[in-house]
Amino acid sequence: MYIIKLMICLLTTNQHMWIEKFKLCGGKLQSPITISSFKSIAVPLPALEIIGYHNYLPGKLQLRNNGHSVTMSIESNPSNKHLPCVFGAALPVNQEYEVDHLHFHWGAKNNRGSEHILNGVRYPMEMHIVHRNKAYLNLSDALNYEDGLVVLGIFFQLQEEDNRFLYPILNDIIDVQWLNKGTKLNIPITLASLLPHNTDIFYTYKGSLTTPPCNEVVTWIIFSAPVPISLVQLNKFRSLFNGDDVLTDNYRKLQDIGLRKVYIRRLNSYLITKHNGTIVNATNLDWFWH
Repeated sequence: MYIIKLMICLLTTNQHMWIEKFKLCGGKLQSPITISSFKSIAVPLPALEIIGYHNYLPGKLQLRNNGHSVTMSIESNPSNKHLPCVFGAALPVNQEYEVDHLHFHWGAKNNRGSEHILNGVRYPMEMHIVHRNKAYLNLSDALNYEDGLVVLGIFFQLQEEDNRFLYPILNDIIDVQWLNKGTKLNIPITLASLLPHNTDIFYTYKGSLTTPPCNEVVTWIIFSAPVPISLVQLNKFRSLFNGDDVLTDNYRKLQDIGLRKVYIRRLNSYLITKHNGTIVNATNLDWFWH
């Protein structure tokens, strides 16, 4: 895929040079950002509806080390007509977004790794589940439209015990230790198993890809509740190589939030009364301060 190929040679250490080849990386809607619950606007948004997340992903799943991250994607196949998708939340009404791939960002130390910062906390890892608007043919096509992508951001928090739901990925991760190595997952997996238990509360804002070409076409949905991971499991990600060195600290530096608003989904009687007893849909949201 176009975006994956670009990530191979554009590593985190070259971030200051991205704008030379990719002008969009200097835009005003760039990601990631720091998120504060106190500065976010609480609104009674609809729930994020997930379809097919509890089913085993169809077809053959490909795990790959592209030099910037490890990605899991579904091999293109005409029989994959019903891929998992999302809608609702703060997304455009009557539009569905189909899963394309997921990837991870992690740090060399336990106090860094996530791309977004939440309430002053930088988690040791963050996973992005990338979805394409079904109105567009493919990921490359979707990059040309401001409503092209939705990315779910999931934080990981260290705990002593393994997260068994990560076994399907981590059991095969040694096979992609080296740059450009790929392998098929041997154990079936569901996307629901990778989500936090509580998906009711999330933050959402308008942003960009966090790697070149940095297209500002992403509606971000960041869950407040983290997912557990053990140190042993996290170190398996840290054992990967990018061709020159160990693959770690593959997160982008924080970007200026500018005039953007960040919304947080909350449902309580006060907020619902404030909004005349209705759930707020995306058509009524103003994403920028004036």
